[in-house]
Amino acid sequence: MNEDSLFAAARAGDMDATARLVADNMGLVKSLALRFRDRGTETEDLIQIGTIGLIKAIRGFDTGFGTMFSTYAVPLITGEIKKHLRDDGIIKVSREIKRRGALLCREKQRIMTETGEEPRISELARISGMTVEEAVQALDAVAPVASLYDSGEGELSPEERLWTDNVAAFGERLALRQAVEALPEEERRIVMLRYYRGLSQGETARILGLTQVKVSRREKRIMEKLRQALL
Repeated sequence: MNEDSLFAAARAGDMDATARLVADNMGLVKSLALRFRDRGTETEDLIQIGTIGLIKAIRGFDTGFGTMFSTYAVPLITGEIKKHLRDDGIIKVSREIKRRGALLCREKQRIMTETGEEPRISELARISGMTVEEAVQALDAVAPVASLYDSGEGELSPEERLWTDNVAAFGERLALRQAVEALPEEERRIVMLRYYRGLSQGETARILGLTQVKVSRREKRIMEKLRQALL
């Protein structure tokens, strides 16, 4: 069974395919877990927690995304580890940062209700009187918090609980968007053509006046930049 078939089978619930993909990618989990050592949790425990993120990535990955699996998996693996460290009380998050995170999520909900479009992180930061860096930090900090919208005045509504469930994914998308915005113009164009418009490397090369080999090499460099930015 080739890799495409393995991912398709894993998405369909095939445990054997999932186990094989987990085994094939444990090196990635271990390398990421080592970045969080000396934070009060044993490395083996971090690896086990990171494996949860790996399994989520395996079940959510589609080879049609046009990107390497490792690029897709890294934010999910590190996100799972960070979530554990926060929930376990090792990473202390101030009440002010949590307040900012709740404010950002409320503003996001308001904008999407009014416009039907997801706001850019720069827009959320401007409206909320924060820098982009502060906004990213606040969203990341409140991602695992169950009472994100709770101000102490009552129970969460079903709609607010739904938004809370999606905060982590929203924060990851915002962080990725911010990382893409920081790229040089030509690299941003490559990302837009390849991953937003779904063009092939050859089609992208023709539009940009480059060779396919150059697009391929630059794309690899871009993916590494984004991977580092999301760690």
